[in-house]
Amino acid sequence: METKIIRMDENNIDYEMLEKAGAIIKAGGLVAFPTETVYGLGGDALNEESSGKIYRAKGRPSDNPLIVHICRLEAMFSIVKKVPDAAMKLAEAFWPGPLTIILNKSEKVPYATTGGLDTVAIRMPEHKVALAFIEASGGYIAAPSANTSGKPSPTLAKYVAEDMDGKIEMIIDGGEVGIGLESTIVDLTEEIPMILRPGYITKEMLERVLGEVKVDAAVLEDSSGKAPKAPGMKYRHYAPKGKLTIIAGNQEKVVGEINNRAAMMREKGEKVGIIGTDDTISLYRADSIKSAGRREDEESIARTLYKMLREFDDENVTVIYSEAFDETSENGGIGQAIMNRLLKAAGHHIESI
Repeated sequence: METKIIRMDENNIDYEMLEKAGAIIKAGGLVAFPTETVYGLGGDALNEESSGKIYRAKGRPSDNPLIVHICRLEAMFSIVKKVPDAAMKLAEAFWPGPLTIILNKSEKVPYATTGGLDTVAIRMPEHKVALAFIEASGGYIAAPSANTSGKPSPTLAKYVAEDMDGKIEMIIDGGEVGIGLESTIVDLTEEIPMILRPGYITKEMLERVLGEVKVDAAVLEDSSGKAPKAPGMKYRHYAPKGKLTIIAGNQEKVVGEINNRAAMMREKGEKVGIIGTDDTISLYRADSIKSAGRREDEESIARTLYKMLREFDDENVTVIYSEAFDETSENGGIGQAIMNRLLKAAGHHIESI
């Protein structure tokens, strides 16, 4: 299969090309597209054969639910049994935006899309190209991140092409994404709303709208043995090719420990990469040293995390050490989302010193 790449951005939307992309979706094909979070791999959410193609293209386990992307609020009503007040409050506050809501699905949504669950994950992205593409495709796009399952999610179209060339019909190249981490997922089928995946929309932001909100224990724990209720909960995700270890503790001790380990690995012939911050990268010695930005600028760290992991792959780095990032504040914040993704990428291999 030849994968066609078309280019456009939010200021220059080619609606004629989006109609062609929409026709691919309506015919049961797959199209990768940009959102404000990461690139998505889109298929017809209401067509179980399309969902099956998504799983096969990614090499994704079929019990890992897909998110249904919509472009109009009213579209939610036909794919769920009931829209509770909490869902409307969240939609009004955060849609379009990086928030996914889980509700009980209607019969309209096939189990192939929901990973066999009676619930459906729904989101309205805040990206003009994505919204226009969803509209042109019929209004319901099932879309996980547009990468081979387990690898870092793509924030640039070139990484989509690296994983999906020859497997899907089209890639819409919208340039680099803005946020860089997947959407927050909140489950509204529980008595108390539950965050299943942290993201840009934080616990504190949700509580301003809903009141009490809980965080699933699996967010910062190894949940590989549990059935996933939302994308990213069960399986190893976001992982580079090299073995990644997170070192946590006092900054001076962390720098010393990482340098010692890096030196030993290099002596063994490994190519070593290190993730630090603007304050520490000058202190490290390795084959590839990358800064996640300023530690206090969590949005910058989020935006660069997957890109750094992909760059290590490009450089054939075999061993990676990363500093830990703050996820201990009362309300979690986006730091919690960063550590959630970093822990998944490391297979929860974190050591405190």
